[in-house]
Amino acid sequence: MDGGDRARPRWLPWTWSLWHLPTRPLIYVLSIETAALAAVLLLAGPAPAASWATAGLLAACAVLHLHASHAIERIRRDRSRLPHVDLCSVWTIAGALVLPALAEVALILVIYAHRWLLVGRFDQQRPPYRAVFTVAMMTLAALAASTVTTSTGLRDHLLTAQLGWGDVAALVAAIAGHWLVNSAIVAGILLLTADLTRRRDALGSTADNLLEVAQLVLGGFVAFAAAAWPEVTLLMVVPLHLVHQSVLLHQYKLAARTDSRTGLLNAVAWQDTAHAALQRARHGRTPVSVMLLDLDFFKRINDTHGHQVGDDVLTRVATVLTDTVRRGDAIGRYGGEEFAVLQPGVGRADAAGIAERIRAGIADLDIRDDRDQPVRLTATIGVAAGHRRDHHRRHAARSRRRALRRKRRRAQPSPRGHDTRIDQPHLSSRTGHFTSLIARIISYRGGR
Repeated sequence: MDGGDRARPRWLPWTWSLWHLPTRPLIYVLSIETAALAAVLLLAGPAPAASWATAGLLAACAVLHLHASHAIERIRRDRSRLPHVDLCSVWTIAGALVLPALAEVALILVIYAHRWLLVGRFDQQRPPYRAVFTVAMMTLAALAASTVTTSTGLRDHLLTAQLGWGDVAALVAAIAGHWLVNSAIVAGILLLTADLTRRRDALGSTADNLLEVAQLVLGGFVAFAAAAWPEVTLLMVVPLHLVHQSVLLHQYKLAARTDSRTGLLNAVAWQDTAHAALQRARHGRTPVSVMLLDLDFFKRINDTHGHQVGDDVLTRVATVLTDTVRRGDAIGRYGGEEFAVLQPGVGRADAAGIAERIRAGIADLDIRDDRDQPVRLTATIGVAAGHRRDHHRRHAARSRRRALRRKRRRAQPSPRGHDTRIDQPHLSSRTGHFTSLIARIISYRGGR
């Protein structure tokens, strides 16, 4: 790129990287923006003067809130690999509930123009066309909610403070309309452009969806305040700023416990979770199983196919684990290519069956490098299961070491796909270290 290219303003549409997108994402983005423009032209009639005063109040509160929280928002965006809940919907849904369509669109433009000037224009990884797409998406979501409030009479009831249970149902319908349109558009662009491990990831995490619904509900209270007691709307900035801080704090806590590559628990968090689960199993005298998985010759995969392929292998193996075990089981990345799983309430036979399904699932993965060369992937899995209390810690540690030595010799698999040599079952009463978790070891041999 020459100096003239670098000097061109990023906001000029013909300089956007939008035009270099693949055909399907480009058509999708332009279709959403065209649909938003058509919806505005269809629904946006003249707005009364009083509605512009309300729109100005909401815009002022939104700008104050977002300005006070912009440092937090920048950190959240930098730490997010996928689109995240930006907490602007509190104000856009409030506008959809009390403003006519034209004033609501103006409110959205003010909010996201301020957001881009404060945060987005400094972010080279998020080009301007994404901001325009976000405005189009939020416009469609807000107009969907606005249509519900108009057709049900909710807006008139809010402005006259004559509300009943029917209006509660209308509010829920408006929130649902906003959420569904927003979620559907985001899911569509993610499916077309993002490298998702699972297609359902396009719908976002449970925590993100709950946060989105929570802020839409808060927006309902903001709308009521703006209609009945406008001055109180300014006070909503304080709790919303605190919500913004708490969301960031939760994100930090989650990052401290999560392996960034796979999204699983990291080693420290997994040990803490395993310690607590084993204490409960010991006191309740219930079975518990521990699984240690090691990818065979992972260094060779990195050296032969590249570290990017190695990262893809780790992510795909994590998906196999999460899809095979139960939702409440503790899954962690214990080392570079080593994973650990703890399953409360699972005995030896069930643990062995689960380990075999995991081994088969990993062997069946279809992974290819950038030269379209297949990556042969196998895994060795050690399983420990038991429920009895035992004070012979040294015996448990020796049992684990013997099994792992057999694992590392990479013996040929038996006809059933695993080596059935089993040490005597024990469960240590001390659970501070992984070697204390071993009760019964079965060494599984990967490969076909």
